[in-house]
Amino acid sequence: MNNLTSLSGKKILVAVTGSIAAVKAPILVSRLIKAGVEVKCVITPSAARLVSPLSLSTLSRNKCYQDKDQWDYSQTKPLHIALAEWAELIIVAPISATSLSKFTNGNADGLLASILLASQSQIIIAPAMNTSMWENPSVKKNWDYAKTIDQVISLEPSEGLLACDRVGNGKMVNLDIIELACESAFIFNEENKFLTNDLKNIRFLVSAGPTVEDLDAARQLTNRSSGRMGVLIAQAAKLRGAEVDLVHGPISVQADLLEGLNTYPVRSSTEMGAKINDLQPSAQVIVMAAAVSDFKKNSPSEKKISKELFLQSISDDLEMTKDLIKNLTRKKLENQIVLGFAAETGSDNEIIEKGHKKRVLKGCDLLMANPIDRDGQGFDKNFNSGFLLGPKKMIKNFSFSTKLAISHQLLDEIRNLKS
Repeated sequence: MNNLTSLSGKKILVAVTGSIAAVKAPILVSRLIKAGVEVKCVITPSAARLVSPLSLSTLSRNKCYQDKDQWDYSQTKPLHIALAEWAELIIVAPISATSLSKFTNGNADGLLASILLASQSQIIIAPAMNTSMWENPSVKKNWDYAKTIDQVISLEPSEGLLACDRVGNGKMVNLDIIELACESAFIFNEENKFLTNDLKNIRFLVSAGPTVEDLDAARQLTNRSSGRMGVLIAQAAKLRGAEVDLVHGPISVQADLLEGLNTYPVRSSTEMGAKINDLQPSAQVIVMAAAVSDFKKNSPSEKKISKELFLQSISDDLEMTKDLIKNLTRKKLENQIVLGFAAETGSDNEIIEKGHKKRVLKGCDLLMANPIDRDGQGFDKNFNSGFLLGPKKMIKNFSFSTKLAISHQLLDEIRNLKS
């Protein structure tokens, strides 16, 4: 599960429609409640045959609303208006073909349909249905239109084993991605903005995680990077409409956070460099967030070296790895933007000074210099801070925040350079 502390105190309406994926809704509600979110639920008649409204009301600590409640005479305001005004964010997970059609065609038949049309808040929709239904031209038309609405965050279904025993597209995106979309929506909401597809038609190449260099059959050189920063940048870009290639070393983030990305797992710096070299020509933006090992053994032993001989073996055969960013920027294409990362220690001034030198040396357009010697941030943490450095001694201070929030700030700067 993601760190959802940024959602504490927020008001989220969770809507459930008629798909077998509705059985996941109670888990989503439970996660949000544990994160301190105030949750209310709406369920359509078909979804109520799959999930008990009682379970949603119990988990949310609020009444679960149904169509029969819409015109209750005890309401002092039309219920669909009251709920639309109450919710700071609406999640429809899953959204069925029927509910998608109602929403995109302005059909207010039913409580949920009326709420969606009345809402002025951001709406997350996550479809789930049989592959043939998903690929039907009418459904595709409705989905394509939904993606053009600034108010809507549209989460494409994934491929997998469906309830009908078919393997194909139509599986609802996993809950970790829905949670990332929630957090992202509120990051933008702080500035009274919607998260939109402002990076549509831009292809990103992102590197993430550590690399591993074998020394012998038992030992290796690596670092403490979890890969979280790079993965979150990749997912944030995808949420904003980008196509993303992710080249990653042995990362230690949950596998569900990779869903929807074009992933290329590698192990060593040599493997990472080769894959980046293959993918570079098709990328408009390259983000080098991987923590590549600085050293490798030229000829790693296939057997375990004895403790007595190990230090001598290392000193005789240790060499520096290639600088992947420098190699990449030598071949940088016209209008291609490269963002590098530098993990540093020391005072703010020391980090900035070292960062400026590295940016020039490596030839990247932007460089994020982030401290790794401060409590609660850096490697394998959910939070970060640092300084974004650019040409003409440009410095932008990124204060302590979640790595997802910083990811969106970095993407804003990249978007500004592209425009």
